[in-house]
Amino acid sequence: MIKAKINNIDIEVPEGTTILDAARKVQVKIPTLCKHKDLLPTAACGLCIVKLKNSPKLPRACATPIENGMEITTHDSELFEVRKSVLELILSNHPNECVTCGRNGTCELQDLAADFSIREDKIKRFVRDIPIDNSNGSIVIDFRKCVKCGRCIEVCQDIQNVWALSFLERGINTRMAPAGDISLKDSPCVKCGQCSAHCPTGAIIENDETETVWKALRDENKYCTVQIAPSVRVALGEAFGYPPGTNLTKKIYTAMRRLGFKAVFDTNFSADLTIMEEASEFVERFAHGKGALPLITSCCPAWTDFMEKMHPDFIDNFSSAKSPQQMLGVMAKTYFAEKMKIDPAKIYQVSIMPCTAKKYELERTDEMHASGFMDVDVALTTRELARMIKQSGVDFNELPDGEPDSILGEYTGAGTIFGATGGVMEAAIRTAYNFVTGKNMPAFNVEAVRGMKGVKEAELEVAGHKIRVAVAHGLANVEHVLNKVREAKKAGKELPYHFIEVMACPGGCIGGGGQPYGTDDDLRMKRAKGLYNEDGEMKIRCSHDNPEIKRIYADFLGKPLSGKAHDLLHTHYKARPIYQR
Repeated sequence: MIKAKINNIDIEVPEGTTILDAARKVQVKIPTLCKHKDLLPTAACGLCIVKLKNSPKLPRACATPIENGMEITTHDSELFEVRKSVLELILSNHPNECVTCGRNGTCELQDLAADFSIREDKIKRFVRDIPIDNSNGSIVIDFRKCVKCGRCIEVCQDIQNVWALSFLERGINTRMAPAGDISLKDSPCVKCGQCSAHCPTGAIIENDETETVWKALRDENKYCTVQIAPSVRVALGEAFGYPPGTNLTKKIYTAMRRLGFKAVFDTNFSADLTIMEEASEFVERFAHGKGALPLITSCCPAWTDFMEKMHPDFIDNFSSAKSPQQMLGVMAKTYFAEKMKIDPAKIYQVSIMPCTAKKYELERTDEMHASGFMDVDVALTTRELARMIKQSGVDFNELPDGEPDSILGEYTGAGTIFGATGGVMEAAIRTAYNFVTGKNMPAFNVEAVRGMKGVKEAELEVAGHKIRVAVAHGLANVEHVLNKVREAKKAGKELPYHFIEVMACPGGCIGGGGQPYGTDDDLRMKRAKGLYNEDGEMKIRCSHDNPEIKRIYADFLGKPLSGKAHDLLHTHYKARPIYQR
């Protein structure tokens, strides 16, 4: 333990703690623009400088470990002026477009400028004229708004192992761009949106499609329906002042009807449907030898894009089951349309997702039109939904609880936990256990696959069989898991895993690239807790016990993996070039 003083306050912290983190423990907030809790310090912005007693240096708090006996001053008039000058220099290369920026009101640079009372340009602005890149349809890059903090590059390279972004040129001309100065569409980008989630400004944002949805809602010839993803319900409230992890499912249902949607569905329902197909696949492969092991989950579109580009040797291992978003879309335009006697051509399906890659998924393959139409018409992020609610004049905080449509709306605890890393695995295990043994698990919680550890491994016993599973989140972590499988195959050894879950975003969908800004592990754990709490309180916690799921198979699909289920609920994968041509 290290003993020191910060602003004359005694502090004791573990060795290796930075001055920035130590200051937080005594309620001192040192300003910073480049540091994010998920990322290693780059010391790029220079705002977090502090003073040390008997030293002429001004070390950067984010990258300087605290030492025994240090006496640190974090705020005084001189430090204030230096920080203000640094901000003015940053602003001199930044466009003055706050009112029209996608981050207006949530921009860290904007907040700092307000905190330091910057009211005029003291340094003549020099902003390079670089065109916006909106080529990939999921995220948009406005290079002019980059503050060169390096967060997006660090998360893209180190946490996601995608390497789509880099710094180009030098000096005042340094800029963030896709590697090789190509368009984002042509780069290795997998549309996960973690760059936008970590960007402090409006340099990288989601492709805003709220106006497209408003136009559809105003069109009397369209029958607008909507679905809400599992993790949205525990994150949306942050945009309205609720504590992270507050579950607002029923309030969201009411908000959707107030916005004008004629039918409100829940993606938790189709998560249950996904489990029926995916668990059946696993049983077929594990118990009956029909297909390659390990089975790998495929409900995350950023992960499937990454796999097709970087790991095509595992295509045969991928579950062919579509994601819950796509399953609900096709059910809305077939089963729901048939039951309600609605022309499916008039149904306009909107999905509210935590994820920017869900925008890409809508037309990933021809199977995303299995209903005969585009199964899901538009995917909005949690952030876009928050803006729509605010635009509508609906007082979200005062809304009463509502209910979803009974068709495609009833769900189980298994569907809920899809939103957290390990949730898909746990939900699948619950149902696979039933399919193998004919009875439910004695205890539903599978603690070994929960939590924020990058790779989680477990061995489970089902009817005398040992099932080895792995869960990875954050794409860089998947290399460890896949390489263990490759090495075992090459050596002719027993497979290390039978079932693997992968989520592209750290924490899974609760940490998705389209969730409210400011996400870190503390926030992820609070959101996950909100999902697990709901699961624990549900009367029905297994997908196969959902009465609406039973009905949809009895009335429409037949059984899991039937010909009709395969035509509507499954897809295929193919190797793709890392760089598009």
